[in-house]
Amino acid sequence: MNNKYYAGIDIGAAFSKAVILLNRDIIGWSVIPSGNSYRLAAEKVFTEALNKTGLKNSDIRMIIATGCGANNVSLANETTGEFVCNGRAVHFLAPEVSTVIDIGGQFSRVFHVDRKGKMVGFILSEKCAAGSGRLLQVLARVLQVKLEELGELSLKSTRQVNFTTSCAVFIESEIISRIAEGYSKEDIIAGVHRSLAAKVQTLVERLGFLPEVAFIGGSASNIGLAKALEEALSHPLVIPDIPQITTALGAALIAGDKDTSIEII
Repeated sequence: MNNKYYAGIDIGAAFSKAVILLNRDIIGWSVIPSGNSYRLAAEKVFTEALNKTGLKNSDIRMIIATGCGANNVSLANETTGEFVCNGRAVHFLAPEVSTVIDIGGQFSRVFHVDRKGKMVGFILSEKCAAGSGRLLQVLARVLQVKLEELGELSLKSTRQVNFTTSCAVFIESEIISRIAEGYSKEDIIAGVHRSLAAKVQTLVERLGFLPEVAFIGGSASNIGLAKALEEALSHPLVIPDIPQITTALGAALIAGDKDTSIEII
């Protein structure tokens, strides 16, 4: 097989991701905060991923962009939807998966894919921080810990604490109240993970539980949240090695699909 390079760029509300493929193998990737300009984020994240490969822009046969800022990616050949990209990537990584969970920065979504990786049904949470990855950012800020430390800290919990509110504004106050009551950071983090997992469980039940289940996106890197989800669903989760770049990987794979189909024609 001749060496052919493809790229996928996923511009999300919080983070931007890029993946460079050699045929179907990942050879470079990058994740950066999206900041205030999707256009600049796209240029930076693509350049960072490209620099890891030693390639030039002209070496990339096709670039596909996705995410809420996809239309701002001027260097892309085409744009496509996140569900399409996620389905393609999940099918590539774990073709046995039927249900996919993605806890994003603005909302959570659950969708079904068929045996070809095509999305065949989905459900979204309300656009509220209490049901999205934004809740974890609020939690990290209030407890003054790094976002990436939440997972490991939650595994050290020794005392169960429950959160009853369904509003992010009030859950922040509830976190502060729990601190005053003497609960540890570890207990509070584990409690918030269970609260978020319960909301996602409700989405899964509403859409319909179909095994196997994949957990993708940046929140899937949180080992404590993944554990809470597995307990809520009473089922193990399939988690990609680098879950945050799943959507960008799907975009890059689709770029390769499209390029191959063009050549065949």
